[in-house]
Amino acid sequence: MKAFLNSLMGSLAALFIFASACLLTGILVMVVIAAGSSERSGPKIEKGAYVVLDLGTPISDAPPTFDLGGFRGRSETMQIRQVVRALRAAAKDERIAGVYLSGDLSLGSLGGGYASLREVRLALGAVRAAGKPVVAYLTQATTKNYYLASAATELAIDPYGMILMPGLASEPMFYAGAFEKYGVNVQVTRVGKYKSAVEPFTRREMSPENREEIQKLLNDLWRTLLADISVERKVSPSALQAVVDAEGLIRPEVAKARGLVDRVAYRDEIYDELKARTGRAGSKEPFKQVTLADYAKATKDIADGAQGGVSFSSSHHGRIAVVYAEGEIVDGEGDDGEIGGSKFSRALRKLRQDEEVKAVVLRVNSPGGSASASEVIQREVRLLRKIKPVIVSMGNYAASGGYWISTYGDRIFAEPTTITGSIGVFGLQFDVKRLANDFGVTFDSVKTGRFADALTISRPKTPEELAVFQRMVDWIYGEFVGKVAESRRLDRARVEEIAQGRVWSGEEGKAVGLVDEIGGLDAAIEYAARKAGLGRDYRLVEYPHQREFLEAIQELLDKGLPELARSRVGEEAGLVGEVTRRFKAELSVLKSMNDPQGVYARLPLNLSLR
Repeated sequence: MKAFLNSLMGSLAALFIFASACLLTGILVMVVIAAGSSERSGPKIEKGAYVVLDLGTPISDAPPTFDLGGFRGRSETMQIRQVVRALRAAAKDERIAGVYLSGDLSLGSLGGGYASLREVRLALGAVRAAGKPVVAYLTQATTKNYYLASAATELAIDPYGMILMPGLASEPMFYAGAFEKYGVNVQVTRVGKYKSAVEPFTRREMSPENREEIQKLLNDLWRTLLADISVERKVSPSALQAVVDAEGLIRPEVAKARGLVDRVAYRDEIYDELKARTGRAGSKEPFKQVTLADYAKATKDIADGAQGGVSFSSSHHGRIAVVYAEGEIVDGEGDDGEIGGSKFSRALRKLRQDEEVKAVVLRVNSPGGSASASEVIQREVRLLRKIKPVIVSMGNYAASGGYWISTYGDRIFAEPTTITGSIGVFGLQFDVKRLANDFGVTFDSVKTGRFADALTISRPKTPEELAVFQRMVDWIYGEFVGKVAESRRLDRARVEEIAQGRVWSGEEGKAVGLVDEIGGLDAAIEYAARKAGLGRDYRLVEYPHQREFLEAIQELLDKGLPELARSRVGEEAGLVGEVTRRFKAELSVLKSMNDPQGVYARLPLNLSLR
């Protein structure tokens, strides 16, 4: 009987594996067919169509991980450069009559910050300059939504909508009370009076220094937003501030009366007008349109030409590599969404040795992280710069470790709303002695050296041990300051003044000498071409590159379809979703803190602007 049951279970297991393999193979075949069909047919672009930009599309710096027809990685993420190229192409494309914006910006992406949105706004400006309408429709518009939509030539809002633009705020989360309640102790080593990344673990509220720097940062960013909005809306910054302070949550009729929108209308009214403009008045069909993602694919060559006449022929003089440093900086290889010191430095080394690559643009969108990993990357940047130009383009964040890897660039570009600086270092030492004791758990040790168990979490650090960690933090901070002074050609005393862990906006960063020029990724690429003597005859290559078809198939097999399917499920909306997102974001930061010395150059863990 036992042998029979074993045989039966084995047969069932084999049958299950066979069925799963058949199912997976069938799905892959369908994906292959769909991808091939999509590639052959492509989207149809009708004369007089509008390009539709769904603001709910997540925007990232780096290319999407893979794309198999309609089954894409990174939840249909579009690349910021892809968005900008496509909009500029639409400005010159005779088939395109205009651009339509709707939806709500997605949360939680580093690419969805104000610096990235400013690049999109400038691209929309190219459409406006070509005399084509940019129509935007708002419902419950956040500050980010409105900031982007305000670049439209025709801006409408739902009669029961609202502009949720009360100003910028940063609301950190603090854990000191919870740690104290549950018996978790935290000891800190740090340098820089503004280096506030440790405060969530040690305080119940902001320190005066942290409050001062965050207030200054918010004021700088807010001033830029008001200035940008005022240009298109033809409303002075002071008038915008007045309506924000008077209303906070701006109702449609007030928004129209104060010039923030052009009209109040229902969505179907906007659709009917777009139908009429595209020759489908009274038709049951939607207005002539093409999604921005499809348009970007269908017009890649036009988009490249619109971006500056880049040659993709075999006669190009050389290549410019755009390398994306996006996410937390971690020791080792790193996961998706992280900058692994070993992996990233290896990519830079290959570019250094590639004779066809004549210049490198390092696009940084990172709040920092591991100090040792940042130095591993910076070392390769310095070696690379000795052979070919290295131009840095800062995205939404290029602070702390993000600035560490940027500082040796031949020229540093940033947007006014880029968050940069934060030249400071800290270390965190946790212990769970009291928590363990409450459960009756105790620890003992045997050692062969005075500091053999200094890294334990079973007890607080002794004053002598803390002195060891502080010496390490002091040394790394001194190295950081020295590297900035050398690379930026600044007096060390001056760097000490602007360091101290303080964060700066891109605009202020330029004023204090941390940034060379205000501009986006395109400006950095154009400068790199001039610096390398390539003119407009070069090929642009990106790292990490979008995976090839067979690589994507292997990804499916390695990860498994269930995991990929789960990754496409949206997060909870509303209050539960907001709380969940915040906790997940905080925990992901702690998970990425893997520096072998426990020393970090990073922005405050929860510096979020909304």
